[in-house]
Amino acid sequence: MDTQVIDLAFPVQGKTVPVDHGYALYGALSRICPHLHQSEDAAVHFIRGKYCGGGLLALSSISRLKLRIPANKLPLYLTLAGKSVDVDGHALRLGVPNPYLLLPKTAVYSHMVTTKNGNDEERFKAEVQKQLEVLCVQGKIIIGKRRTFKVHDKQIVGYSVLVSELTAEESLTLQEKGVGGRRKMGCGVFVGIK
Repeated sequence: MDTQVIDLAFPVQGKTVPVDHGYALYGALSRICPHLHQSEDAAVHFIRGKYCGGGLLALSSISRLKLRIPANKLPLYLTLAGKSVDVDGHALRLGVPNPYLLLPKTAVYSHMVTTKNGNDEERFKAEVQKQLEVLCVQGKIIIGKRRTFKVHDKQIVGYSVLVSELTAEESLTLQEKGVGGRRKMGCGVFVGIK
């Protein structure tokens, strides 16, 4: 039987983080918690904040670093509590985390999904559809804004994606498994929306 998947949310103390922080955050966390780098079943959410100009997000008391992990691996990630991480020159300190169950919602959203052929929106949508079929997830797909982020010196293209009209089982499957690549850099991580 598959283990339950949870979100582990660490409070984040700091002033700012780059809007494009997925790759830098993954690198910083992997240096402290090597299991993240080695894991095939972990994902990292983008940190949320308010855009304050200059390509930066201002962090607030509600900003969180969230990891999506199997519940039985939780002890491996607790080592991040109290640690400081440097995300492209921006110092962040992680607080004591809280675990949260994934809740089924009829619609789920990912800020950015990347796939092969991401430069072509039609091919991208076909690839997302194909991956949903593999997961036995049906639903209505809406491709949103085209987005890019940097990995090393390469610009990666993706899109925001909304999948609606889901059953409870489909919703949880999509949240647990995600779609596309680079999930440890914030991509393809779906959250339920109202």
